[in-house]
Amino acid sequence: MGILQNKTALVTGSSSGIGKSIAALFAREGANVIITYHSGKDRAENLVNDLSGLNIKAKAYQVNISNYNETQNFFNLINKDFEDIDILVNNAGINGKNTYVEDMNLEDWDRTIKTNLYGPFYCIKEFLNLKKKNNSYKGSRIINVTSIHEFVCRPGDADYNTAKAGMRNLTRTLAIELAPKELTVNNIAPGMILTPINKQFTDEAKLLKEKEDIIPMKRGGTPEEVANVALFLASQASSYVTGATYTVDGALSILGQNA
Repeated sequence: MGILQNKTALVTGSSSGIGKSIAALFAREGANVIITYHSGKDRAENLVNDLSGLNIKAKAYQVNISNYNETQNFFNLINKDFEDIDILVNNAGINGKNTYVEDMNLEDWDRTIKTNLYGPFYCIKEFLNLKKKNNSYKGSRIINVTSIHEFVCRPGDADYNTAKAGMRNLTRTLAIELAPKELTVNNIAPGMILTPINKQFTDEAKLLKEKEDIIPMKRGGTPEEVANVALFLASQASSYVTGATYTVDGALSILGQNA
């Protein structure tokens, strides 16, 4: 019996990369999983098929979390399909355009902030509405996949850095607000994880080596290594852990501005 038996987990942006690894690991540990995608329908449906032999319920939904009305409709739908959710993993996000502030388009700023900060906020609001409706706060989990750039700022990424820093303080505030209900809220801050979003690195051996040489551990991380931390935070083992950020970065963030 898995450690998430009889739990239901919603993992946003779970058709590939870190989100896919988290959803798959949670399913192997006995959780029903709600998979979301924005454009990767085939990948999401393939994941559902991959999990079909695990004696759990898995279903994929298309949703744009940066749109509040769409997010509300999505939660109404999964409320009918799953009734309650025990674990919310806010993983969906996008990279910025690597543009200095003086040259940044307002549209690019808005898109990054809406997806990476507003989107998780919307999902948390709807998740907490569901908790209130079912009076099921205790033992539930919110896990936000942020980035080491929630506290390490990189020039050209003001939109991304700002969104991730906002998630850090949103998490810390929520931890205080929800502690009396024993609903924990924590962040996972990955460094360079070898996923499709980092395709420019994984496709160019020389560039990848340059990036990995900066990392004290001298390698990029894997999505599975992030998923393992998410499993701990989703489980009863982390029942007294809240308001924390766990870096999964091979000590990269300790370098500060060089990260």
